Amino acid sequence: MELQLFIDTVSRVTHVSTAIALVGGTVFVLFVLIPATSTLLDTEEKTLRANVQQRWKRFVHVGIFLFIVSGFYNFIAALPSHKGDGLYHALIGTKIILAFAMFFIASVLVGRSSAFHTMRQNRVFWLRILVLLAFSIVVISGFAKVRGTPQKPVAAEIAH
Repeated sequence: MELQLFIDTVSRVTHVSTAIALVGGTVFVLFVLIPATSTLLDTEEKTLRANVQQRWKRFVHVGIFLFIVSGFYNFIAALPSHKGDGLYHALIGTKIILAFAMFFIASVLVGRSSAFHTMRQNRVFWLRILVLLAFSIVVISGFAKVRGTPQKPVAAEIAH
């Protein structure tokens, strides 16, 4: 296997696997863990939330790093195939902006800064926003991937 193909494959697998882990974890917390803890005593719920958050924080921070590294590598590797493809660049630019919004929200939710205490108090709302952003990114990515690369017009077509 050629080195470039190996690196491209590792980068893509890293990017998709990180998405599966982080988005899946977020969906689990929102739709399974939080509702399941509603029957716990307040002190038990706070203890469980603190323990989960301490462990989840590592996944979030490492995941954001992996997303940034693999995402920019994948984008740079795809550039030659999409030269002059305005729609592709608009889609990927939108995806990147949404991803950085997700990184911010996810970091706030696992963080300790008092400046974002109110956001952490409304974690269900912000987890819903994260899931909505993730779904939007998956839709954009899926469309950008399956639409392929536009065919370059040949000289005869340009003349007509």
